[in-house]
Amino acid sequence: MKPLDLVIIFGYLIGITLFGVWFSRKQKTTRDYFLGDRTVPWWAIAASIVATETSTITFISVPGIAFARGGNFQFLQLVFGYMIGRVVISLLFIPSYFRGELMTVYQLLERRFGMRIKMLAASLFVVMRNIADGIRLLLTAFVLGAVYTAFQPQANTETIVIASIVLLGVVMIIFTYFGGMEAVIWVEVVQLGIYLVGAAMAAVVLIQAINGGWGQAVALGEQYNKFSFIDLGFRETAYAFTAPFTTRSFNFTLPIDLTKTYTLWAGLLGGCFLTMSTHGTDQYLVQRYLCTDKPRHAAAALLSSGGVVLGQFIGFLFIGVLLFAFYGPHTDAAYATLATGVATLPVGETFKVVGGDRVFPDFITKFMPSGLSGLVVAAIFAAALSSSLNSIAATAVNDLYKPFRPRRDDKHYLRVSHWLTLVWGVVQIGVALVVMRKNRSALDQALSVASLINGPVLGVFLVGTFLRRVSEPPALIGMVTSIVVMLYIRFFTPIGWTWYVLIGSVVTFVVAWLAGFAFAPAPRERRDELSPSA
Repeated sequence: MKPLDLVIIFGYLIGITLFGVWFSRKQKTTRDYFLGDRTVPWWAIAASIVATETSTITFISVPGIAFARGGNFQFLQLVFGYMIGRVVISLLFIPSYFRGELMTVYQLLERRFGMRIKMLAASLFVVMRNIADGIRLLLTAFVLGAVYTAFQPQANTETIVIASIVLLGVVMIIFTYFGGMEAVIWVEVVQLGIYLVGAAMAAVVLIQAINGGWGQAVALGEQYNKFSFIDLGFRETAYAFTAPFTTRSFNFTLPIDLTKTYTLWAGLLGGCFLTMSTHGTDQYLVQRYLCTDKPRHAAAALLSSGGVVLGQFIGFLFIGVLLFAFYGPHTDAAYATLATGVATLPVGETFKVVGGDRVFPDFITKFMPSGLSGLVVAAIFAAALSSSLNSIAATAVNDLYKPFRPRRDDKHYLRVSHWLTLVWGVVQIGVALVVMRKNRSALDQALSVASLINGPVLGVFLVGTFLRRVSEPPALIGMVTSIVVMLYIRFFTPIGWTWYVLIGSVVTFVVAWLAGFAFAPAPRERRDELSPSA
């Protein structure tokens, strides 16, 4: 990398910071700060959804999935489920978002069940989103660290990554603190263009650098089964579970392997439920729909974003195959003995074992031409700085703070929103520092965290929609039971994270339904609050 690249990178960081400050002149009320006064066009929201869903985790981790030993295109099975989930959300949830004046999606739960359910769901969102976005911040810091060490090879890598986490976190905080949700959406529109152009340029450079070009890359991909994208997952699999706090073991078999992350059924079912939770009951994305004025505009934004997301995931996986052909890890004598999902990079005459997340940043900082390298790194930063801080602040203020300070003026709540934006930014920096030494793929970490907590929340939305008789106590019992079950599954079973949301929501639904027979039914005036046809 050359000084020109640094100018591009830091110019971008300074530019979006100033952009956020410029938008501060429009933030006069909490409605402005959280919803952009509901005047944002649907196509901008669609671009924002794509940029939000992509993030640095996609930009870096997805190529690493295809690059690593045993890696292939089977991740796309999950994306097929994403598409189905979007259709379900458009029919089932979006109509209810536009009844009354919502600031957060969890206010619907208060209307349907009561305060306790709303506060539990909002708390789970705040915890999950801070963890997931702390991981995303870490990934971006890896890139900035690689940029710096390209200029100063003797620098301590760990120290540089820590400094990068802090720098990027501060930029994210300042931008969101001043700009609010409307600034986040419009910057994401720009970011989408930047990182798609950056990824395309990286692919072109890779093809030109590979001996044999595109044809050689495809041939190697076929030889090492990189283009496999369907795994039916039908295999007799034995499971053994030990009951918590006992030595008693339960054994059974199923015809589908639930321990494998990417199979057709895990993708279609698990991916559908994951999207229903992240795009249908998670404030981070639902807040974007609330920034437009009509349900049909929100549905158009969500559905159109699905096609773009599918295309870009295919593109990022192809970049992983191109990286495989460029670096040639299969030429390493130890390649055949590596664990699935682990990658190697050549260093002189030898190879070093690395996580798949490190491969694309290595290529960008070492082999991209000056100028283009800076553009691609800026694209990664663009994907990273799709901030969730405004959504977390909206949830914390409206769902967790206002119930205890109910009669303050709007200026007070706006002031608290700014301070909470700052607090949650510091929390995400802390999460990134804690997770820094983990070896697991960041994509798996972030999605498994989201899947773990989103299941109980999606489940209670489904209870409110389909079990109209169920009142708050059984719904709360269902959620708490689901949280306990999901923690057990996460830490004491080998079940893949792609099944987490499905299992968590089903547990919530079934337990709430059964518990409903022991409690008085919900008042009639509450029963239709989550109904799409009300």
